[in-house]
Amino acid sequence: MRTARKQLFILWLSLLILGGLSFLILQLPPVRGWLWQQTGEEEFLAQVKGFTDLLSDSLRPPLDLAPDATINHVNVNPFGVNTFLEQEVEPAKRELAIQMAAEAGYHWLRQEFPWEDIEIHGKGDFEDRRHEPHRSAWEKYDQLVAAAEAAGVELIVRLSNPPGWTRAQGEGENNVDTFAPPDNVQDYADYVSAVVSRYKGRIKYYQLWNEPNIYPEWGSYPIDPEGYVELLKAGAEAARAADPNVVLIAGALASTINLQPADPPPGNSLNDLLFLQRMYDAGAAPYFDIMAMQGYGLYSGPTDNRMHPRVINISRHKFVRDLMVKNGDAHKPIWIAEMNWNAAPEDVDPRYGRVTLEQQARYLPMAYQRVIDDWPWIGVANTWYLKRATDLWEQNRQPEAYFRLLAPDFTPQPVYESMRDFTARLEQ
Repeated sequence: MRTARKQLFILWLSLLILGGLSFLILQLPPVRGWLWQQTGEEEFLAQVKGFTDLLSDSLRPPLDLAPDATINHVNVNPFGVNTFLEQEVEPAKRELAIQMAAEAGYHWLRQEFPWEDIEIHGKGDFEDRRHEPHRSAWEKYDQLVAAAEAAGVELIVRLSNPPGWTRAQGEGENNVDTFAPPDNVQDYADYVSAVVSRYKGRIKYYQLWNEPNIYPEWGSYPIDPEGYVELLKAGAEAARAADPNVVLIAGALASTINLQPADPPPGNSLNDLLFLQRMYDAGAAPYFDIMAMQGYGLYSGPTDNRMHPRVINISRHKFVRDLMVKNGDAHKPIWIAEMNWNAAPEDVDPRYGRVTLEQQARYLPMAYQRVIDDWPWIGVANTWYLKRATDLWEQNRQPEAYFRLLAPDFTPQPVYESMRDFTARLEQ
């Protein structure tokens, strides 16, 4: 009995010493650096947790990413940024925003042409009568397109956000929300046709809808991949009829692990991977040239290599790529619709994670470097976002405000300056 106890004590002591040595080894600077490169975590205990995650990842089947496939629409400038230029009242401010985006090295502006701001009062009615004097609803967008051309940048135009007249429930207390799809997909097709026809030869890239797998972009309706494919098909056929040279981007999928498509809003949402597979099953493949998804870093940094289907991080696009390959779309790329880290102050809800301004400025260029070096299936990655026209988000202490590159008064944030320096170095 004493011998057994002695052996047990020696075993326990050995494990304790081994654990202590391992703990010390993990804290060595070279090891900490390696853990950062693998986990995207800077805090020690988070790195240790991340390392165990990586070990469990090795037990899952490998992903088929087909990195050597011939992929369309990837030999492009990777630098894009989301803009809200339609919200700037003064044309001079739109032009300044475009100029500052270009000076930071951004070649693409991902810009919505909101349906409700173009076909405002009724079908086929493109006059804006919300203000005096009345004017063409196209006026602002014509100026925006001309300003982008003058600055030598390209537009990725997002077509979404229907006017109230497209739904019998309309807008108001009992509506299905302002972003909900129209009752008749032909109305959407006609709107797409009108925009593409007007800017034929000037705008090539169009994204058809946005985040159809979550609230509020699908309104209060149950999330419906098959319904989105019907909308996508109608829009794609109309766009290609208006301009055979357009390149069509699927509605960017929000990265989510939720499985409650029919819950009351705001809970109605569906896992992006399940949503995309159902899109393929419904015959979506012929109706988009580029897949789009969100690429937020959230709670870890740009070096995070962990791959768990129920964890959202910078590497989640690999799951989407694997699914695309399995469905015969290895030749299509992924374009990241929105990418950044949130530098919310301490008194703001860290709903999207929280980094310091210094970390945000450091992380975003690193993410672009990974796009360039490691992920050949990604063409453009669009930073979220350049600026807003007002400080309403800041006043309401909304974390969305703190993805910005520029303050509403055009004051550059540290991340703007780091991106400007980064893209300048690449050009040398």
